[in-house]
Amino acid sequence: MRELGAAARRASRVLARASSAVRDEALLRSADLVEQASDRILAANHTDVAAAEAGGAGGTALDRLRLDESRVGAMAAGLRQVAALADPVGEVVGGWVRPNGLRITQVRVPLGVVGIVYENRPNVTCDAAGLCLKSGNAVLLRGSSSSLASNRAIVALLHEGLDKAGLPAGAVGLVEETSRESAVEFMRLDGLIDCLIPRGGPSLVSAVREHATVPYILDGAGNCHLYVDAAADLAMAGSIVANAKMQRPGVCNALETLLVHRAVAADFLPGLPGLLGGVELLGDAATRRLVPTASPADEEAYATEFLGPTLAVAVVDDIDAAIEHISRYGTGHSEAIITRDLNAANRFTTEVDAAAVVVNTSTRFVDGEQFGLGAEIGISTQKLHARGPMGLEALTCVKYVVQGDGQVRS
Repeated sequence: MRELGAAARRASRVLARASSAVRDEALLRSADLVEQASDRILAANHTDVAAAEAGGAGGTALDRLRLDESRVGAMAAGLRQVAALADPVGEVVGGWVRPNGLRITQVRVPLGVVGIVYENRPNVTCDAAGLCLKSGNAVLLRGSSSSLASNRAIVALLHEGLDKAGLPAGAVGLVEETSRESAVEFMRLDGLIDCLIPRGGPSLVSAVREHATVPYILDGAGNCHLYVDAAADLAMAGSIVANAKMQRPGVCNALETLLVHRAVAADFLPGLPGLLGGVELLGDAATRRLVPTASPADEEAYATEFLGPTLAVAVVDDIDAAIEHISRYGTGHSEAIITRDLNAANRFTTEVDAAAVVVNTSTRFVDGEQFGLGAEIGISTQKLHARGPMGLEALTCVKYVVQGDGQVRS
């Protein structure tokens, strides 16, 4: 693993000085190869899915693992979309001249080597590599055993794309050892990984917090809330709730808890089972009086990221109670309000502490591509360096460049 890391470190220096045109060529050639070799990728993915099914994987895990023609096409399109984005490397963020004549600029530069540890989703292999290459970074990928065949097929094509552009294959490294011990070793590649980004559930995030000795950015859990205010357009609210929960329930920006103002609960909640067919509803006493098919919700239910067809529901007295509930149970990912009251919207966006606060639309839009950032490397729930969907800029930092004419400090 350290050899892979050393190769990535060497490749990062090549990428840092490579032109934007060369890095874009690698992305575009890789996109063509992914598209042309989709049968190879799908065959490898079929092997992974069959093994996961035989091992008893659940529906959410299988959905994250499974690729089809559409998803492979989206991977290729994502590489092309990233190639078309403005290159952040070399951007002058700021500049000024000191009274002594020193000219100081802040210039955006790559992080160096980015480590990604992730579970299931083989599309992350392509997305992460594309964003890292575009931003001048080498990447070390450590996926799960369940997606190893898929990841091998994708990385082989990325290596071919790099070679065609004259860049080293070490710029995209795949760690094929998938034991827990190897994950810990990966998190401790001091001097080789400049920034670690975990993409996975609570157990992975806990492992990073416990074991990592390299800097990391947490792509945290998404216990996302939607609050239907007293001044909400209830037809709009119904449409948004259905989209936020059901469009793809197994992802981090899907709705997990619905809060409804008591003033509109009797008008809104009885229609919820019809809106969310197939979704198990867990509710407090007020919710169950209006939705008799709902099961009781306990503390654990309100604290859970279900990543599946289950929704916790609570009736709240006012916006203060909604904000308090989110503050208590939220994970700082994405929180939404439906309201026609501008003051309520302003209070919610000001007082709710989350990476993204959403007004009158679905939490499912909290996504790098939907924000216009291209494929994302993750969604940070931290507050340092990067927060929210992480695109190209989040994979860079700044350095100071100081130019003088012989000045010395007195």
